[in-house]
Formats: sequence, C-alpha cells, structure tokens
Amino acid sequence: MKIMKNNGIWMGSTLAVAMLVFAPLAIAGPDSANAKAKKPDPMQVVRGAKAWKNNCGRCHNLRSPKELTDEEWDVSVTHMRVRANLLPLEAEDIKAFLKASN
Repeated sequence: MKIMKNNGIWMGSTLAVAMLVFAPLAIAGPDSANAKAKKPDPMQVVRGAKAWKNNCGRCHNLRSPKELTDEEWDVSVTHMRVRANLLPLEAEDIKAFLKASN
C-alpha cells in the first residue's frame, strides 16, 4: 500500500480507503440484517473516497463514518459543500463514501 504524508496526516491510497469501506459489506453479506435496502454504487463510493482525500482531507482526519448517522452526514456534507465550494456531484459522491459503512 502506498502511503503519503499530506499536511501532517498519513493517508493511504484511495484503493485502501475504499477497501476499508467495503470490507464490512463483504463480511456481512447480502442476507445480513444490517444490509441496506439500497446498496451504494461501488464506483460512486470510490469517487467519493478520492473527492474526500482531495478536498476534505486537507483539513480533516478521516474518522469512523459510523460516528454520524446518514442524516447527520447529509447535514454535515451539505454545510461543508458550501464552505469548501464543492460541486454537487462531488458532495453526493462524498456522502456515498461516508454512508457506505453505516
């Protein structure tokens, strides 16, 4: 895994981040009681991981996405979309990335 330092924050490659997001989904399986009714689009989650790294990662450490509910992520990303001047598609991709582990 490629590691790089960005503003004092050690960050892995986007692939490694995406693997961390999808690992719980793979372990739980489709019949799990925790499975979502609507599964995230894998490519949107990967795009969201990249967008998070390129935009959010400048100021924020990646915390556990389970720290906030899906609704709280909606509010947080909407707020930060304005502050970080994100495009609507970028914000949707970041939300998908953050919600993928909830």
